[in-house]
Amino acid sequence: MAAFADDDDAAAIDAILKQAPTSKIPDLLEEASKRGLDVRSDDLARALDDADPLREYRQQFCFPPPHNGRDAIYLCGHSLGLQPKKTKQAVVEDLERWAQYGVEGHFDQNDAPSTRWWTIEDCAEAEASRLVGAQRSEVVLMNSLTVNLHLLLSAFYRPEGARRKILIEAHAFPSDEYAVQSCVSSKGGTEDDIVRVEGGTDELVEAINTTDGLCVVLIGAVQYYSGEWFDARKLAEATHEKGAILGLDCAHAAGNVPLQLHEHDVDFACWCSYKYLNSGPGAIAGAFVHSKHDTRALPGVLRGWWGHERSTRFEMNQEPVYRAGAAGLQLSNPPTLPMVALREAYKLHDAASIDALRAKSLKLTAYLELLLALEHPSLEIVTPRDPSRRGAQLSIKFNDGTVEGVFARLQKAHIFADLRRPDVLRVAPAPLYNCFGDVRAFVEALTQAVHEEELGGELEF
Repeated sequence: MAAFADDDDAAAIDAILKQAPTSKIPDLLEEASKRGLDVRSDDLARALDDADPLREYRQQFCFPPPHNGRDAIYLCGHSLGLQPKKTKQAVVEDLERWAQYGVEGHFDQNDAPSTRWWTIEDCAEAEASRLVGAQRSEVVLMNSLTVNLHLLLSAFYRPEGARRKILIEAHAFPSDEYAVQSCVSSKGGTEDDIVRVEGGTDELVEAINTTDGLCVVLIGAVQYYSGEWFDARKLAEATHEKGAILGLDCAHAAGNVPLQLHEHDVDFACWCSYKYLNSGPGAIAGAFVHSKHDTRALPGVLRGWWGHERSTRFEMNQEPVYRAGAAGLQLSNPPTLPMVALREAYKLHDAASIDALRAKSLKLTAYLELLLALEHPSLEIVTPRDPSRRGAQLSIKFNDGTVEGVFARLQKAHIFADLRRPDVLRVAPAPLYNCFGDVRAFVEALTQAVHEEELGGELEF
């Protein structure tokens, strides 16, 4: 049996491969053909899941319970990742440490549950550094993403003379936009000091090359709306050629795509931990500062006592001695309950390894792309077709005004996706816990939702 049914299917696939010759779609077609299965079949999805070397990780996560007899299909890890099953016990143990030891829980105790608090930010530091491609001293786990962004901008945005401009991608995540606006305003700047650029890596590089007075470039490593993954190395080279600083918001990149922040010479970066990193809503975030920058000597940095050298921190000296590296940027002691939740999630990611996750993700998202092309050729995918320019997410654009109704019907079918008005549905199969069966079930539900929306009837499964 052919991998797909007719010439129309073949034409749809050829159209994708012309744009993305490195796609994993041919591998999927070959597997289907070897097994004598249609790519749409449930049998192929099961076979792909059986062959998945990461399949056991799915069992380590909590999925929303069934609703009206239907299992949840959760493809929203780009917004909030699922809870690891070990998280609850980790939080309970930290509460027990507090209950048993009070203030002494900050320090080593024999047989005490959880982790000592006065160094608790170290509990996933090694895992975090491997996750983002950094030296351990370049990474610190602290605060939330936008707080870290403000701290980093306060350190690195130092306008002087004609060098005053910050360049960001147009339609950046609103919090990035607001942080840039407030940072520029706080340094006496105006709207004219913010340069917003449409397009991908090439357009950003061209804008960097042609912008005079550039001080900082701040880009989302993976664009939240389109899912496009920008080339950090090219951005860093262009930025440094202009004598400027490159910062990355890695909220949609950390845990999603392999990052090499140190090797690619990124100056600073920050990320959240609640999307692909599964650390819980409002989780502790991460920050990176390249080792070529001495954080102890950066002017304009906002300081706090947790950035003080540990050996003398509790001497309460009025003259600070700050820690080297990213750790010197800490303000206050981190909340321990979110930190132990983060620890469990980061350990899972580290055990799976970002390279193995990426290998599965390429195949999983290609499978989603393939089924969408076969079943919904009229839908526009605004995410780049080239897999090297995207992560797990596909952003699906509805040009017929039906996205609101389709989304509502998917919700009734217990499908977890994400609507971005006016017309885009974001879907991200997370390789740590999603399977090929999830992708097939989503496309099947989408097909019926689109059909029912056209007819105007009730969604029935």
